Amino acid sequence: MRAETITRNGPLARWNRLPLYLRILIAMCLGVCVGLLLGKQAIVLEVPARVILQLLSALAPPLILIAVTHVLMTTEVEGKTAMRLAFLLVLNTTVAIFIGLAVANTLRPGTWYPLTPPEKKAAEAEQSHLELIVDNIPKSLLGPLGDRQNIIGVIILAIAFGVALRSVRNRPVTNIQELVEIAYHVLLVMLHWIIQLVPIGVFAIVAKVIGTEGFAPIKAMGGFIIAVLLALCLQAGWYLLRIKFFSWPRPLTVLRGVRDAIVMAFSTSSSTATMPVTYACLTEKVGLREKSASMGALVGANFNNDGTALYEAMSALFVSQLIGQHLSLGHQFAVVLTSIIASVGAAGIPEAGLVTMTLVFNAVHLPTEYIALLLTVDWFLDRCRTVINLLGDVNTSCLLDGRVKPEPEETIKISIQP
Repeated sequence: MRAETITRNGPLARWNRLPLYLRILIAMCLGVCVGLLLGKQAIVLEVPARVILQLLSALAPPLILIAVTHVLMTTEVEGKTAMRLAFLLVLNTTVAIFIGLAVANTLRPGTWYPLTPPEKKAAEAEQSHLELIVDNIPKSLLGPLGDRQNIIGVIILAIAFGVALRSVRNRPVTNIQELVEIAYHVLLVMLHWIIQLVPIGVFAIVAKVIGTEGFAPIKAMGGFIIAVLLALCLQAGWYLLRIKFFSWPRPLTVLRGVRDAIVMAFSTSSSTATMPVTYACLTEKVGLREKSASMGALVGANFNNDGTALYEAMSALFVSQLIGQHLSLGHQFAVVLTSIIASVGAAGIPEAGLVTMTLVFNAVHLPTEYIALLLTVDWFLDRCRTVINLLGDVNTSCLLDGRVKPEPEETIKISIQP
């Protein structure tokens, strides 16, 4: 009993009880101090960040595959409503990505404080043997199985799957859906482990950047924040204009009606956790029909990640500007397609933007290690883009409800249902 109490109240337990954004802030401050102390030698700290991002890259493709499969298997939408819902979701996501790319191409925040390639000669000897460790970290879940020399990678996967499956080892599997749900659960458990390591990655990359580049990259993040917030506001304006001209509620009335859901989305950084509140606000305070609210806020929320898709497209363009790697129109079109595909079904994934961003970066051959630099501001921007994800659900619900206001009898029927 005493040992259990000590474990629960130990330093590690207290650290894990802190919100993730607070842990990231602490890691960022420590990284600045260590970077100033180590100077150019801080380049060796790049390895922990690379390991964490490599694990995320390995987990992203199967996680998106299982998430999309699970959503399509469990979502029941039929007829013309399904086609209209799909059209609205794809349209909103596409507009969001193009808004993000337009703002990033116009403001070019990555050129405000561009990076110069750091010299690695001073730490070349230290990195040579550390590379052996990085090479044994799985780059994909199936990669080590086809490499006879990467036995360590196979062992890492075996341990991870073995521990993750312990919580569902006695669960019976009677159909394909339950098998998919178990696979989804196991991948989410593994993702949770990696997310717990994110503050270490932030500490490492901030220390390395401060030691080798100074404060210029951190200053550049200020321009990135301004650009992302501007793009998110433009996307919100798109939603409100669509509501004004293609549905019966007034935009300001809708905003007042869903303000509780907006506050919850910003505070929890989860549109999935906010879904019941969003549904209640739309039916009881805005007055939408029950079917429209459920289609947009419950069914559509499983596919809608407009804010995340916008953020990923802007992140790719920002990093390319920051390191001086030009992305042609063809590359930016690839960013659009990858962002749309990656955003589908990712609503239920914790830190969805962090997971799917590795796919976007790999699609246009951007170095994924710079994702760790984005994590220094992601804790704040994640909350902002979650609000946009929520407003996308609200927009879809209003458009599905149409231009005709429901009769009072319909409203009463909606409000008295549990």
